[in-house]
Amino acid sequence: MTPRYQPKTPTLGQTAWRHANIGRLLNNAVRRFEARVLELMAKGGHGETRIAHVSLTRNLDVEGTRLTELARRASMSKQAMGELVDQCAELGLVAREADPRDGRARIVRFTPAGLEWLQAFGDAVDVAEAEMRKELGKAAMDAIVQGLGAYGARFDTLEE
Repeated sequence: MTPRYQPKTPTLGQTAWRHANIGRLLNNAVRRFEARVLELMAKGGHGETRIAHVSLTRNLDVEGTRLTELARRASMSKQAMGELVDQCAELGLVAREADPRDGRARIVRFTPAGLEWLQAFGDAVDVAEAEMRKELGKAAMDAIVQGLGAYGARFDTLEE
């Protein structure tokens, strides 16, 4: 009888990469940044939204976007995005409307209150970026913005 393969348990030194790889560092930075933006939003009277709602709002074109496109941009299922749309609709931030190009399809659009929320979100992002720039310094922040912009450019699907 052939012995079964027994994988080796990695030692602490063999798993150190889990804490220092660029993906984890970027994820930690995004989590910190988004937490600060939501904190600023709450202080400004917009505490109703959660980080999950940002997956919708960051991918929603100002003119409106179909649900299937929102889900694709956010890398989530149509059903999960539909739940976020429902939650944001209950908050009065978005509405579903008939697509004028295809009567069978629906478009998700910001409501007037949603557009005000979007402006407040943009203001909070500006404050969080200024805080980050102050902490990291102009040269480091400029390099981060330039490098990440170049690295992720082909994945930016948001229309103006």
